[in-house]
Formats: sequence, C-alpha cells, structure tokens
Amino acid sequence: MNIQPIRSDADLDRAFARLEALWGVEEGTPEADELEVLSILIERYEDEHYPIGPSDPIEAIKFRMEQQDLTPRDLEPYIGSSGRVSEVLNRKRRLSLRMIRRLHDGLKIPYESLMNEERA
Repeated sequence: MNIQPIRSDADLDRAFARLEALWGVEEGTPEADELEVLSILIERYEDEHYPIGPSDPIEAIKFRMEQQDLTPRDLEPYIGSSGRVSEVLNRKRRLSLRMIRRLHDGLKIPYESLMNEERA
C-alpha cells in the first residue's frame, strides 16, 4: 500500500483512478484497507476544497415528493390548504416551524434540509 496525501486536483484524480481499480475487492484484504483509506482521504480533500452548501428546503420537499410519488394534495396534512401548499412550493410563503415539524415527522425530511431557508 503506497498511499500519499491528496494536496491537489491532480492528486485527487490519481486517487480516484486507484479507487476505481480497487472497487469491489474482497473485505479483509490489504486492498480493502487501501480502498478505505483512499475513500477517507478523498472525502477530506473534497470537503475542504469543494464544500456542498446547505440544501434548499423546497427542493428537499420536491425530492421527497418524487421519491414517494406524492402530489401537492398529499402535502396538505403537513403544510395546510392547497393554496398554502402552492404558495410554499412556489416560494411565495416560507415554511413555519409547525410545517417543518410536520414535514419532518410525517415525511422524514431531515430538519437540517427544511431549516436552511435563507431569511430576508
């Protein structure tokens, strides 16, 4: 195992190439250990150099709707009337704390995703 720190995008590309070569190796082997260490190094480098911002609450709701094949009408128990659902999905109304709690409890959307709305 010849693992080196990832300090540049060129290093990252080499690490990804090696990671692909190791993909699917048998657990408990030195190659599996190398795969694990490379994964950690890649994740650390990407987190530092290519951070992903917080998710958008409306996109999180729409994603869950798509996953569970829900319609806007299915959101009424969590958000309120059809008009209110429409306003929220069209970004004309912000989510209230009550809506956030209901969406989290009912649809299992993480609080972190629902509470990242930019406040004016």
